[in-house]
Amino acid sequence: MHVDEWLQTIPSVWVYVLVGAIIGLESLGIPLPGEIVLVSAALLSSRGVVDPVVLGLCASGGAIVGDSIGYVIGRKGGRPLFDRLGRRFPKHFGPAHIAKAEEVFNRHGMWAVFFGRFVALLRILAGPLAGALHMPYWRFLVANVLGGVAWAGGTTAAIYYLGVVADKWLKGFSWVGLVIALLFGLGSTVWLKRKAAKAAREEEPVPETATAA
Repeated sequence: MHVDEWLQTIPSVWVYVLVGAIIGLESLGIPLPGEIVLVSAALLSSRGVVDPVVLGLCASGGAIVGDSIGYVIGRKGGRPLFDRLGRRFPKHFGPAHIAKAEEVFNRHGMWAVFFGRFVALLRILAGPLAGALHMPYWRFLVANVLGGVAWAGGTTAAIYYLGVVADKWLKGFSWVGLVIALLFGLGSTVWLKRKAAKAAREEEPVPETATAA
């Protein structure tokens, strides 16, 4: 069963709750397919199954609240939190991933929070990492709200209007939308992993023998 077919079996009010909850948990720092669920729900809105405005509001709210909770958790847990997460989820919170994400945050600040919403790995790390790095909350909140609305609201609107315009081939579009979301998420994750691994290698200490030579 496709994700959108599964969502159609759920009453519309619970679709809103489910989308907001999954996106919120993903933003909090739990690896979940928030983007896939949002794209599928937006496709349903183009068919009149759910209201796109309510969906966009719920998705945006979930993203903003989840990121804010993640910020608080990161602020209180600090770096030891990421060490524990790295041991439990090495594919998402390994030292190389954290090193690269921290480099991005230190270099770009608020922009890392805003644009991190559009990148699979940073979407999970943005809130907790911003808190652990003690980014001022007001700066985080501004970037968080703008990024959450732009990503969740923008994705919902784009998929909704594309679905309406492409009504004749909408049955195939569900696959296209999911494939695009998956490819984007996988591509951004692979790119970040390679950059993180490169950054980790560059930070390795040079052996004393090599230095002496």
